[in-house]
Amino acid sequence: MAHATIYVGFTVPQLLRGASRIFPAHSALVVLRHSVFCYCTVNGTIKSKRKMDHLERTANNFRQEVISQAKVCGIINESETVKRLRLAITNKDFTFKAGQWVDFFIPGISVVGGFSICSSPGLLEQEGILELAVKYTVHPPAHWIHTECALDSEVALRVGADLHGYQEGKGNGYKMGTVKLYYSAKNTSELLFKKNILGLMNAFPGKITCHFHVTQQSSQICEELQPHVTEGRISEKDLEEHVSKDTLWYICGPPPMIESLSKLLSNIGVPRNCVFFEKWW
Repeated sequence: MAHATIYVGFTVPQLLRGASRIFPAHSALVVLRHSVFCYCTVNGTIKSKRKMDHLERTANNFRQEVISQAKVCGIINESETVKRLRLAITNKDFTFKAGQWVDFFIPGISVVGGFSICSSPGLLEQEGILELAVKYTVHPPAHWIHTECALDSEVALRVGADLHGYQEGKGNGYKMGTVKLYYSAKNTSELLFKKNILGLMNAFPGKITCHFHVTQQSSQICEELQPHVTEGRISEKDLEEHVSKDTLWYICGPPPMIESLSKLLSNIGVPRNCVFFEKWW
């Protein structure tokens, strides 16, 4: 994966749950301040001699009992390397919360996929639709989605979560915080859901801000994106201004990016227990 993203803010799942889409689950570092609810795993050593498959990596994670049949009702090319899959869910008992992922079962393929959900729970409740954004790889489930999947293809899904039994606070003293997103890709065409992100910035002025980074941009950047785009990788200077005792950091991306940014955060004084990552390698 070539993407990298950083979010900084408060109560992300609650803030995004009412939106029509959530942020992409590709490569991300997220910085969260005060009262943030994260479905993720505390940062640790990320090294292995053998690459485990999805079910091995998540063997100790809680899973819902419900396995739902689903039918592909839309396939959208979000970029040259990423497809957005729209799935019609047939089981009315199938539910999920923002930040969760699914086991992805494909008839005839023994390998089970694991993909983060990129649509909101609201879309499932209102239209019975769930969406996944899947980057092309040779891994059998992703390869199938990019080369064989077609409209009306049938699959099965099961929701998984790193934290089970999480109870959201229901007190009257809740105050919405802020989110700062740093999102990096090789060029603007690979910045998935950029229009949705800009829409959220407009809908929540001062609460959600985004800094796009591009590392191999060859064409002119469109006028709408220009104020938000920086050429070059996410740097220590970009992040150090957000360091505080109230800030949490969330990283999502390929292992080298996660390891590099984890080290960078350590160098600027971020405590290890304030750093989280999504573990889809």
